[in-house]
Amino acid sequence: MAEAVRDAFGHTLVQLARENSDIVVLDADLATSTRVVYFAQEFPERFFQMGVAEQNMMGVAAGMALMGKIPFVSTFGVFASRRACDQVAISVAHCRLNVKIVGAYSGIVSGNNGATHQAVEDVGIMRAIPHIVVVDPSDGVETEQVVRAIVAYDGPVYLRVTRDVWPRVSPEGYNFVLGKAVQVREGVDVTLIGSGMMSSQCVEATHILSRSGIDARVLHMPTLKPIDVEAIVKAAEETGGIVTAENHNIYGGLGSAVAEVLAEHAPALMKRVGIQDCYGECGGNAELLCKYGMSPQHIAEAAQSVLQGRNYSVRRL
Repeated sequence: MAEAVRDAFGHTLVQLARENSDIVVLDADLATSTRVVYFAQEFPERFFQMGVAEQNMMGVAAGMALMGKIPFVSTFGVFASRRACDQVAISVAHCRLNVKIVGAYSGIVSGNNGATHQAVEDVGIMRAIPHIVVVDPSDGVETEQVVRAIVAYDGPVYLRVTRDVWPRVSPEGYNFVLGKAVQVREGVDVTLIGSGMMSSQCVEATHILSRSGIDARVLHMPTLKPIDVEAIVKAAEETGGIVTAENHNIYGGLGSAVAEVLAEHAPALMKRVGIQDCYGECGGNAELLCKYGMSPQHIAEAAQSVLQGRNYSVRRL
């Protein structure tokens, strides 16, 4: 049975903590929701309940990192990014401290919690802070590998974690590498680049496109910073059109990062699918994805628009 990303995170963290006594967890009164409750149950002496005081929690984590610990700071993504931004930048990132910030309930699919708990700009905030690695895994399989990778990495990391179970994107035998994308479907007409749970929506979109004779490639981009420039350039050169799909505002996240690469290395037509510069509402995942233009159907329509635009440009030439 598929495992939710938050459960994969919680279980893997416990496994690693059995092997590494330096791993500690700081929680902002959300242990059950974020699944660090598993850690708290097995390692109560290494679990620190900080209360609803995220700014202070980042400072404490920085101090622990200076003492040789590997602190995992766990809260909702919206609080880790917006509320504690200054402490993340100055206390953690400026000194390149070995702090792992875990932003749970990321994006619009946050379990009926509404705008106050939907992290729609967290990637943009974290990506703009120097020295921070930003990772957005697609499924439970990849999340397990990501947690292992960021423990091995010496430096600050922001890890996005979604709440629910999503279709598996990770191919059999997949090996996650920080900074590297993975092609999960071949295609020659257009490339769909997804991050996090939106990569599964990209895969679904290929089925819609295939009914119209469109052969779409899917590139999953788990690391948003540093981004895989080589993979993006290759996709642009080989398919000529790009659609990005992200569980985030279209400003500052995956779409912006890909556009930056294309502008500098391989100009190509592209469309950004994501939250269109607004805040969300309460609702089920499928309802929200549909309302905010992020469903597989919307991704497929964006791909068709890119193809139409590319064909128009060719005709003009």
